[in-house]
Amino acid sequence: MKTRNLLSKALLIGTALALAGCASQMPQTQVTRFHLGQPIAPGQVAVEPRDPTLAKDLEFQSYARVVQGELNRLGFGIAPDLTKSELVAVTEVRRSWRPTGQARGSSLSIGLGGGSGGGWGGGTSVGLGGSMSFPIGKAREKMDVLTQLSVQLKRRSEGTVIWEGRAETVARDNSPAANPEAAVARLASALFQDFPGRSGETITVK
Repeated sequence: MKTRNLLSKALLIGTALALAGCASQMPQTQVTRFHLGQPIAPGQVAVEPRDPTLAKDLEFQSYARVVQGELNRLGFGIAPDLTKSELVAVTEVRRSWRPTGQARGSSLSIGLGGGSGGGWGGGTSVGLGGSMSFPIGKAREKMDVLTQLSVQLKRRSEGTVIWEGRAETVARDNSPAANPEAAVARLASALFQDFPGRSGETITVK
């Protein structure tokens, strides 16, 4: 009986250590939000792409559903189309690649109502529906992929950006964590955590 109890405890400890190891391997997410410091009343919202030509793109639609789910959780009603919503969530997903171990290039910046830029030195960025290419002789290198999700919440009647955020994470390419939909779901959850968040503060979400 004592031996059986010891074996059971050993199995429980082993399982706990394995789960802790898996959790520690999950990529971290960097999140930055900006807002006007005023309460944001939930209302009818429609999610649209930053690039209007992607409105019917199946890949974008899968990401839009993720963002819609987070907004719905926060009490925002999902409008059936853009014309019936006072709020618009302008959404963009970008993915960039670099050789594993390569130092990151210029920093990313974001500001309320402004543009965002920067990226990895030597990396290749693609938008939804784009293609990816590598320099000759680099195709077999191990690659990391940076996935970025940015959302602007705007009032349609005024065209005013009332909240803006960006979340990004890095994972080894072709790993489960780098799967586009899984990555965007993780980013969206972090982006809308404790909404609206502290304006101008960058946090790390594990």
